[in-house]
Amino acid sequence: MISKMIKSREVRSKFLEFFESKKHEIVASAPIVLKNDPTLMFTNAGMNQFKDFFLGHQTSKFSRIADTQKCLRVSGKHNDLDDVGKDTYHHTMFEMLGNWSFGDYFKKEAIAWAWELLTEVYGISENQIYVTVFEGDKEDGTERDTEAYNAWKEHISENRILNGNKKDNFWEMGATGPCGPCSEIHVDIRPKEEREKIDGKTLVNKDHPQVIEVWNLVFMQFNRKADGKLEQLPAKHVDTGMGFERLCMILQGKTSNYDTDVFSGLIHKLEKISGFKYGEKQDADIAIRVIVDHVRAVSFAIADGQLPSNNGAGYVIRRILRRAIRYGFTFLNLKTEFMYQLVETLRNEMGEAFPELEKHFSVIQNVIKEEESSFLKTLDNGLVLLDAMISSAEDKKISGAKAFELYDTYGFPFDLTQLILAEKGIAVDEAEFDAELEKQKQRSKKAATLKTDDWVVLSGEENQEFLGYDSTEAEVKIVKYRKVESNKKTFYQLVFNVTPFYAEAGGQIGDKGTLESSTGEVIYITDTKKENNLIVHIAEKLPTNINDTFKAKVEGDLRQSIMNNHSATHLLHQALRNVLGEHVEQKGSRVGADSLRFDFSHFKKMTDEEIQQVEEFVNNKIQAKIDLQEFRDIPKEEALERGAMALFGEKYGDKVRMIQFGDSVELCGGTHVKNTGDIWYFKIKSESAVASGIRRIEAITGKVVLDYFKENEEQLNKIQNQLNVNKEPLKAIVSLQSENEKLKAELESLKREQAKGAKDEWKKQVQNINGINALFVKTEMDNASIKDLVFQLKSEVENAFIVIANNYEGKATISVGVADNLVKEKDLHAGNLVREWAKEIKGGGGGQPVFATAGGKDPQGLDKVLQLAKEKIS
Repeated sequence: MISKMIKSREVRSKFLEFFESKKHEIVASAPIVLKNDPTLMFTNAGMNQFKDFFLGHQTSKFSRIADTQKCLRVSGKHNDLDDVGKDTYHHTMFEMLGNWSFGDYFKKEAIAWAWELLTEVYGISENQIYVTVFEGDKEDGTERDTEAYNAWKEHISENRILNGNKKDNFWEMGATGPCGPCSEIHVDIRPKEEREKIDGKTLVNKDHPQVIEVWNLVFMQFNRKADGKLEQLPAKHVDTGMGFERLCMILQGKTSNYDTDVFSGLIHKLEKISGFKYGEKQDADIAIRVIVDHVRAVSFAIADGQLPSNNGAGYVIRRILRRAIRYGFTFLNLKTEFMYQLVETLRNEMGEAFPELEKHFSVIQNVIKEEESSFLKTLDNGLVLLDAMISSAEDKKISGAKAFELYDTYGFPFDLTQLILAEKGIAVDEAEFDAELEKQKQRSKKAATLKTDDWVVLSGEENQEFLGYDSTEAEVKIVKYRKVESNKKTFYQLVFNVTPFYAEAGGQIGDKGTLESSTGEVIYITDTKKENNLIVHIAEKLPTNINDTFKAKVEGDLRQSIMNNHSATHLLHQALRNVLGEHVEQKGSRVGADSLRFDFSHFKKMTDEEIQQVEEFVNNKIQAKIDLQEFRDIPKEEALERGAMALFGEKYGDKVRMIQFGDSVELCGGTHVKNTGDIWYFKIKSESAVASGIRRIEAITGKVVLDYFKENEEQLNKIQNQLNVNKEPLKAIVSLQSENEKLKAELESLKREQAKGAKDEWKKQVQNINGINALFVKTEMDNASIKDLVFQLKSEVENAFIVIANNYEGKATISVGVADNLVKEKDLHAGNLVREWAKEIKGGGGGQPVFATAGGKDPQGLDKVLQLAKEKIS
């Protein structure tokens, strides 16, 4: 019998305790954001962090492992984003409970333990369980998985063991790579009377919300090659994944994941914020589910170091967050920031299992709040633009191309456009919008097209050694290679037995260099990447003799510049903590040859004095000529005990590399100078905000600083020549500034005199039309003066209705002032009027009932505006 009182924390702990009793090592969840995997942005399955073990590129320290892995499915093949909120069981961020065997146990044990845990530990009735086994596939030449079937027969009735096709019961890592048959475990949580009427086996894998897959046991026994053929793996592995949220729903006797205590606290908090009660209105319920799901995804991503941005993983996180804000804006009437208020509840409920939520609580809150504020402004601006489209709509219809421009250029959601237009009885050409969207997708797809051949293996060597910490040259053999086609360009990926080339990782760019054969043929290495723990060298062509022994040589000057910048980031990190405080933590970096970029947590803009202090701190360390102390392959615990800083969100192994320059001690796999004196000099070029609570420093070192100083000196000489002074150019500039301020004051005085004269002249032009004192003027004047004049005239002229059409420096503006009493008595609303008239000058605008402005790019329409204004009150 399932206990309805079991809490989600207990569900999680029981799983881990059970597999610990089966001699599994319990490991921590990997970060949700993948930083060094070119094939994935996010961890989307529990097996991601163990991929290298399955591929044979690494050997696991433990043959049996179990964990709960935070996952995110919002991009690529596994993308549940559009389903979230509409049903009760899809999520963006979710937990995957899993157990693994690396060449140890296989199907019989995995099935037996799954059955024991579900029925004996959790108490799920066997009369509610169905399992599936792979039925085989003719195309692949695979037979039915009788091994799994026979293992299941020992525990469950044969009529509850169902065949599953390749789509449902054959798991693949990707188009190529390890794969194999799987057994899914489904649980029927319908009421007993319904289960007696309709056999649950007819509802398995039919998207029934109460007959759901809870656990998938994957048996990796094949490798899929690029030609589609399967070959047996040398070692067989087990990879299982059980949906934590779904399991909690089953064990807590609920029919929706959102009714469990995983989400109920967040829902209650959102009810208080919004005033909407969950379960009373469908649109509001969908919005609530979207928001409480998405705040989890965004919070965990930020905690792991991924900030919202306009590209890559950051763009995906921003899109998730904006989707939630839009649902709140439209269906819960939430017009101000609200999502950041949910982070405290999330931390309180999940911080024990995932301490990163506690550690980065303030950063998560601040980033979300700032993103909300920014997007709400986008929505406001989009509404103004949409109003302009509505006012110019013909035949109550707007083109899909215009709606797409609003979506693509201004970030205004299409479904919100549809909703607002429908309320006003205006249609939008959805087919045309979809066509424009498809064009954009095809452009993106074309830009990202990548065709990869199978590896051509030349040597059976499996372990690749990196020599680049000690040398920039080495004799190498090509172990394997493959051809890659991207955007009609062909290049090759080469793997050497040993290599001096550093592969892009940890923010540091990859090395470039050459590969020289024994005959003198030179192949250029244009980049170095890491893929599945292999160092992959990018070359535009293959050597003539692929089996030759080659001299691999890293481009020395480039490497030196990169090392200068990387070592400088360590000193910069120490300097920031010393000057600003120990709350400073690295949140990202980019180490190139020409510059370095360093993101860090700090609550306000740095002062000029603080920037100077940080620069001096780093340069003092450089001048002290501190030797590098490097500790390779030491236990992570030992490094941390020695005071090494570890970056949260980075994946570290049991053995680590520790880099020390005096008091600066960090875990780091990058390349570094042998002595801080090699850096020569450090110069901060800019300090700016990345997000709320996150700052960014961009800086330069070495030869680039020398070039920077030379350029500044040249600029100073040019300034001196321009000012015709040999010494003290600052005094000459101050004198010019003083003279400029005097001229500005004189100009402002002239403007005031001009405005005073204009007011007196305009008052003479006031005409009474139907009891309204109207003024219609076309002029050329700065807008600030016009605004002052409108308010002065409103205070001096009763029943005033003022319309100023202005053509100033080639830009058209409309300013409208309305007496307070006329707003109600004559239904004259300045904001509505300028929005309507702005189309005549090909622009937009708005404002308050008593004063509003609009701007546009067509001054020729100003006469028509004055005509319409006069007709309005005639």
